[in-house]
Amino acid sequence: MAETAKTTVIRNAAWAVVWDGERHAYARDVDVAFTGGAVSHVGKNYQGAADTEIDGRDRLVLPGMINIHTHPTSEPLRKGITDETLSPGFWHSSLYEYLTIFGNDQAGSIAAMRVALAELLLSGVTTVVDLSIAFDGWLDVMGGAGIRAVAAPMFRDARWYTEDGHELKYDWDTKAGRQNFDAALRLIDLAKQHPSGRLSGMVAPAQIDTCTPELLRDAHDAAEERNLPFQIHAAQSVTEFHEMNRRHGLTPIQWMDEIGILTDRSIIGHGIFLDHHPWLHWTTRRDLGLLADNGATVAHCPTVFLRRGIALNTFGEYARRGVNLGIGTDTYPHNYLDELRTTLYTARAVAGSVADLTTGNVFDAATIGGARAIRRDDIGRLNVGARADIVLVDLKHPAMMPMREPLRSLIYVAGDRAVQDVFVDGEQVVCAGKVLTIDLAAESQALEEAQARSMASVAQKDWAGRDTDELAPMVLPMVGE
Repeated sequence: MAETAKTTVIRNAAWAVVWDGERHAYARDVDVAFTGGAVSHVGKNYQGAADTEIDGRDRLVLPGMINIHTHPTSEPLRKGITDETLSPGFWHSSLYEYLTIFGNDQAGSIAAMRVALAELLLSGVTTVVDLSIAFDGWLDVMGGAGIRAVAAPMFRDARWYTEDGHELKYDWDTKAGRQNFDAALRLIDLAKQHPSGRLSGMVAPAQIDTCTPELLRDAHDAAEERNLPFQIHAAQSVTEFHEMNRRHGLTPIQWMDEIGILTDRSIIGHGIFLDHHPWLHWTTRRDLGLLADNGATVAHCPTVFLRRGIALNTFGEYARRGVNLGIGTDTYPHNYLDELRTTLYTARAVAGSVADLTTGNVFDAATIGGARAIRRDDIGRLNVGARADIVLVDLKHPAMMPMREPLRSLIYVAGDRAVQDVFVDGEQVVCAGKVLTIDLAAESQALEEAQARSMASVAQKDWAGRDTDELAPMVLPMVGE
């Protein structure tokens, strides 16, 4: 006999961000109930049965947020290393001299992944797109974390390398690229069958400059056949922009449009160096219009670029031109609320105006914009029938007080410190600010050990034979050395 789904009700929530059918809106003193994995009531005076009741009088209830771009198996390992690296030959992008030499092994990848997913849950993320190089057990680690995850196993035809720190070269192997593409599709199919019931897939060729047009077209066709989202890193560096123009006489975005892979299922990872960006002084102004006209999404990840002095120009302008926007963390820290605050401050600084965007614009991108990008209408919102992906914020946390405007207090001040409880598909995964599904202390220790292993081999991989201390010097000198 099938077990009856249990109902949880949050009674008298002081504040809730609810979906009114068209937009997010505030509601006061409401009950929010969910049965099994779906929301069953949002409003006053819930009268139904309840197996569990939560006192909501000091709580803000939010829909779980959606991180559409992150690299949890690799980026956490680089903490303390790539925070302020220099790469003058590549406009200070860290892609070509640093990311190619600070690698991770499988044990380290598992630890990094669990640390990142724990940080995301603690900062209110209930859905994540994991752009990783897959390893044995990857899907099970994802499923065991309790988060809703979109598996996006990356594949490509070429790897980057440099022999002098300023010329980017490509080591092409199209046979391996095709094999990895086929393996990625098999993994995507397995994700949909995962017993957790919370995994899905995304087709993710790694970078616009490391894939042949044939691979890109076939990958986009596969996404269409399976009705999946499609994501690729594009317009992420000055080097890449000029390389694509050298090859094709077009910007990366224009070339995507020309070969038929810029559509409403396409997510552009970063999308910073469009033809209007002031660093490029380019001769066209077509890219923003192409993104909007084709219904494509930009996955905006400000922190990783701000470290290099690079910024989108601007979040508000992309939105005004009709581009769908979602937000990702990409790198450490995997603190989503920090990323939202950084998005707001960066856009205003670049635009020179607080009016470039609103807090509501950014919260929309973190919820419904992300849901639209991954082709779902049942997450990123709090209404009857939506999945029970729910975040409870402690309004009595000192950083939330005085409590006049809940989203501003959360994003600009309190951040993850005030996140109290998180539910994914109706299952509690964070309780009283602690992750229930991951031993964060143990995984952090394992990650530290993995970083030491990674650093030991850096000099053998670097084009100039530099070790970690040369590539990423300590902030302060060591006494006695």
